[in-house]
Amino acid sequence: MTNISELDLQNLRHLMGGFDTTHCKLQEYAKEATDTKVKQFFEKSAQSAMENKQQLMKFLQ
Repeated sequence: MTNISELDLQNLRHLMGGFDTTHCKLQEYAKEATDTKVKQFFEKSAQSAMENKQQLMKFLQ
């Protein structure tokens, strides 16, 4: 693993936290949606946020 500076680590943590928050909010929006297309949009967006978080986590391995 390449050394990551403390600033880079803080930035990664901040970004991952943002994606995690976004994922949770979008899941809640999907649960509340009554329109099928809107529900699917929120579900797809929530999945994308989680995938982005997982991609960032790879930098910590």
